[in-house]
Amino acid sequence: MRYLDGLGSTGKPWSVIGLGTWQFGSSEWGYGAGFAEEAARIVARARELGITVFDTAELYGFGRSERILGDALRAAGRTDDVVLATKFLPVLPLGPVLQQRAVASAERLGAPTLDLYQVHKPHPVLGDTSAMRGMAGLKRVGLVRDAGVSAYSLRRWQAADAALGAPVLSNQVEFSLLSREPAEDLVPFAAAHDRVVMAYSPLAQGLLSTRYDETHRPSNTVRRNTAWLPENLRALRLLHDALREVAAAHDATPAQVALAWVVHHPNTVAIPGASSVAQLESNAAAADLALTADEHESLTAAARRVHRSTGPRAYPAMVRDALRP
Repeated sequence: MRYLDGLGSTGKPWSVIGLGTWQFGSSEWGYGAGFAEEAARIVARARELGITVFDTAELYGFGRSERILGDALRAAGRTDDVVLATKFLPVLPLGPVLQQRAVASAERLGAPTLDLYQVHKPHPVLGDTSAMRGMAGLKRVGLVRDAGVSAYSLRRWQAADAALGAPVLSNQVEFSLLSREPAEDLVPFAAAHDRVVMAYSPLAQGLLSTRYDETHRPSNTVRRNTAWLPENLRALRLLHDALREVAAAHDATPAQVALAWVVHHPNTVAIPGASSVAQLESNAAAADLALTADEHESLTAAARRVHRSTGPRAYPAMVRDALRP
């Protein structure tokens, strides 16, 4: 495993491959409450492989993901090097509301302190002044160690800094070969200011695994209703070929190459999910796959040639409705 060190107030090492836990307890992914036993095995193996970054949210499974993750981490043993991250859904982004939700998340996780507490989405109308005032209060009393945001533009991230009166350590954004925008401004900002870009959906919800094409689509509801249109799958053929070519040169899988492309960027951590221990092991191995500059550029060039149709976003309808302007 490879790490980012010296970031934030905890001094904990950030593994460049973390574990996203949206699927833990989430029926929309097909992994409901009965997935807890497999989740425990995944988390235990993640710890053995040196993964330190674990990301969840109060929204995931409506609190079930936090409970499952907290139980699994305690069962796995040592947690002093774990970067435990969760998120507040800012339907009403007021300081007292954020503070109440942080206490509830900490209780579900069974954690005395949240290493990273993130605002899940930028509110389309209200700014961050009140929420960050509440975040500052949580930091003062020690419930939260570092503040983070998610899906923020660079300007909004900097505004959150100003509202907090301190660095907002991380910005969790969609970042993959098919969503390359963070490399233009967020990654350089993070590298210049000792921040972290957390890449969610680094495999584009599996589009970059090369497992699927227009004749073989996934059965998962979230995936089928987002970017998995037949025309999108046809458009990926050249990029899939490029991923396979680089994978063959490294005795790796295309998914590992796609993850390696993300964490090739400085101050960047990828947080793919995992539905099995084998998938977790494959993801973790990508941390040690070093792409050459030519390979990285060839993959980027192939990705630039992909033109996708747009489908509904991957968030449940209740979230889209709650945050609609």
